Amino acid sequence: MNFQQLRIIRETVRQNYNLTEASAALYTSQSGVSKHIKDLEDELGVQLFVRKGKRLLGLTEPGQALLSIVERMLIDADNIKRLADDFNKVDEGTLTIATTHTQARYVLPPIVNLFKKAFPKVHLILQQASPVEISEMLLLGLADIGIATESLTTEDNLGSVPFYNWKHSIITPQDHPLTKIDPKEITLEKLAEYPIITYHGGFTGRSKIDKAFEEAHLDVDIVMSALDADVIKTYVELGMGVGIVNDVAYDLERDHRLKQINTDIFGLNTTWIAVRKGHLLRGYGYEFISLCSPEADIKALKKIAYPDD
Repeated sequence: MNFQQLRIIRETVRQNYNLTEASAALYTSQSGVSKHIKDLEDELGVQLFVRKGKRLLGLTEPGQALLSIVERMLIDADNIKRLADDFNKVDEGTLTIATTHTQARYVLPPIVNLFKKAFPKVHLILQQASPVEISEMLLLGLADIGIATESLTTEDNLGSVPFYNWKHSIITPQDHPLTKIDPKEITLEKLAEYPIITYHGGFTGRSKIDKAFEEAHLDVDIVMSALDADVIKTYVELGMGVGIVNDVAYDLERDHRLKQINTDIFGLNTTWIAVRKGHLLRGYGYEFISLCSPEADIKALKKIAYPDD
């Protein structure tokens, strides 16, 4: 038994039992992948995969039991490498952050700037994704840190700390009728009189928007939904509707053709920072989290993420 065999088992499952995709992901040949699987099955004396001819259809019961052990072993192997690097290359390495467009575009730039000044030798990768994808990337070990509003606090295998609180704001063209009203007088009923452009389901507090209108028993005309605020604002500027976005997603200079109206009608939201439990995050990773959230209890997060530390 060797680590290459274990990586092949894990990658084959990740690639939905497609050996061609698994071999490509591991930069090896399909015949090599098949041989490693067969050799491991022969060594263990059990069949790990359900087969139909040469095709793999899924995991057998022993294969399912083995997969969780394989995942833990490979995570620990990666942690050993990170632990060594923490002593040998304190301020060098790679940090992968999975986040949504709103965070990457409007919240993280000053933090990234400070981080790069403190750790110029660390290669920083920003992966933009949906909240669900961010959670999956953390669980699969494809990202070190995840930042999003949804999904991160509902997954048992992630440890998280609050980043910042925010509210939705209303975005309109400068001459829109809503701009003539005192913001405190803008109700859900008044807002529902206009076509709405906002986030796609599962993004940036969309569930709270839906819930607010639903509880007010209002039929709202959401004419368009998008994954990020910049797209929403583009179509608001064309006069296609009123935008509802994260209140940080407005730049007074760049968005001078638009008006931001602050409101409390959709309640408070929290954006979270998460790491995978069992993932030994490098020291500079925790420094990045501290820059994001100076009040975060890093020691508590380390204990949650890696109890044996």
